[in-house]
Amino acid sequence: MFTKILIANRGEIACRVIDTCRRLGVGTVAVHSDVDAGARHVAMADQAVSLGGAAPADSYLKGDTIIAAAVKTGAQAVHPGYGFLSENPEFVEAVEAAGLVFIGPSASAIRAMGLKDAAKDLMAEAGVPVVPGYQGAGQDPRDLAVEAEKIGYPLLIKAVAGGGGKGMRKVEAPAEFADALDAAQSEARKAFGNDHVLIEKWVTTPRHIEVQVFGDGEKAVHLFERDCSLQRRHQKVIEEAPAPGMTAEMRAAMGGAAVRAAEAIGYAGAGTVEFIVDASNGLRPDRFYFMEMNTRLQVEHPVTEAITGVDLVEWQLRVASGEGLPLRQEDLTITGHSFEARLYAEDAAGGFLPQTGTLTHLRFPHGARAETGVRAGDTISPWYDPMIAKLVTHGPTRATALLSLERALAQTQVAGTVTNLSFLRRLTQHAGFRAGDVDTGLIDRDVDTLAARPVPCSRARSIAALAALGLDKGQNSESLHLWMPLTWKAHLTWRDEDIVAQVVGLGGDRYRVTIDDAEHMVTRDGGWRVDGETVPAQVGHAPGMVHVFWGNVYSFDVPDPLAVAAGGGAASGVVLAPMPGLVKTVFVDAGAEVAAGARLIVLEAMKMEHTLVAPHDGTVGEVLAAAGDQVEAGAPLVRMQED
Repeated sequence: MFTKILIANRGEIACRVIDTCRRLGVGTVAVHSDVDAGARHVAMADQAVSLGGAAPADSYLKGDTIIAAAVKTGAQAVHPGYGFLSENPEFVEAVEAAGLVFIGPSASAIRAMGLKDAAKDLMAEAGVPVVPGYQGAGQDPRDLAVEAEKIGYPLLIKAVAGGGGKGMRKVEAPAEFADALDAAQSEARKAFGNDHVLIEKWVTTPRHIEVQVFGDGEKAVHLFERDCSLQRRHQKVIEEAPAPGMTAEMRAAMGGAAVRAAEAIGYAGAGTVEFIVDASNGLRPDRFYFMEMNTRLQVEHPVTEAITGVDLVEWQLRVASGEGLPLRQEDLTITGHSFEARLYAEDAAGGFLPQTGTLTHLRFPHGARAETGVRAGDTISPWYDPMIAKLVTHGPTRATALLSLERALAQTQVAGTVTNLSFLRRLTQHAGFRAGDVDTGLIDRDVDTLAARPVPCSRARSIAALAALGLDKGQNSESLHLWMPLTWKAHLTWRDEDIVAQVVGLGGDRYRVTIDDAEHMVTRDGGWRVDGETVPAQVGHAPGMVHVFWGNVYSFDVPDPLAVAAGGGAASGVVLAPMPGLVKTVFVDAGAEVAAGARLIVLEAMKMEHTLVAPHDGTVGEVLAAAGDQVEAGAPLVRMQED
């Protein structure tokens, strides 16, 4: 076993690796960008080395600097985590050339699975089922259109070097093919420097089921499957293991195919073989097809650990240090069911735009595994993925594990940024999901309901009003005034909605709160009771704000009564930055005539590009930003000329 390793990553996966290393007595070296100098993974590691600037290209993607840090600190091996350099074969070769061990597969195995078209051919040769389609070298649009006709519509165009949904387009009919192809190639060219695509038959009732594999370079085993069908824009939201409705026959077929895939490329370490499953007639062993292999640890690996009792990071360290596979296939079993929900700083109701902010309050519930790279007081920056945590639950049955997840989400408290917490809670309550009737289109079909912004009821507003007055600490108004009620007026705002509450102290920490036509009797006696009913609400404070945590988080601004009102926001016709980000492209100049919806600016934030468009027909009066500018949320970017 190694005595010291360097972790070439950040956030929750770096913390996750450090947890296992601590248990095994392995020393750890963290690396960090300038903005991550105070991050949780840095604080947890035994040593830390600075890499440079905030942008990944200036820090976490600097392979030579990372390798030099490993050599200088005496690390014997490099764990890549996932993302960044984890699937970069040139980085693997450079690590080994420096006399270090790469904790993961060989460069040749990564290359074999790096391009989807070549990987598909390789899997077909290994006897792994593949989706009907075209993955040839010919990329002339006319030839691709002919191949599309042969495959039949609907179909999917995919970048061969793709990932994360980039360079991917669904095409319903021949008339849409040319535009979809152009868009997919353009996106792939920008994201991966490679615009080659493949075409696959679209599976009408698709489920995304993947198999965890682990190899020692010669032999491999599988650790059963995960269902990752709950997705939006091809990004996973909630994962579970095992897959609902899985039969022993299909599990054996999928597991066997995944092992053949791993052994065909001499795979060493943890990997995932992803399959698309045609579930139109249930789960059948002749209806699953190879999609791709991720040659690294997956974000959702904890659900596999939960049902197998295996620490996959420990296995990675043991195999990379020269040990054989810790268990044989027949030694691996499934116990219970597990779910993982990805908690992000993103505005589900606002189109899932990533958010930033300082986490003024952060608390995870007991009884759930919380994988996180942040703490209260940390900042979600625009430079990296906006994940706050992964919440993982386990139970003897799917129903109990899902109930535990629902409860864990309801008890999670986050303030300081907008999150997808209410979206995740609604998913756990979705009738189809609860029944195990899942496919990759579930979220899109019901997204308006699932992503709706939660509105605080009058009971939550009443508690906020007491907190705004400082009456949430159990001050006991009776001791302040024994012979008559005390009366206060509380002013709050919730998303630009003004709230005025009349509060009357009735003694014994009892209050009558009136907001518009609603009146509630609220008692603070260690917990909260509203109209005689005990409610699971908690309160948090931040400068100028109060937060009511009650399943969801409701954040209220508490205006300074001495402050002078400063106007009502940006004027109409001004296009504002919806989040902090980098201005990538400016499409217009002052004086340009534009139609409503015309592209004005592309803003890049958190690895995604967001196109800002003209709010109405008119003339551009002023362009207030240039390509390369870093702008804050709410910054004016383009001003339309007034009529």
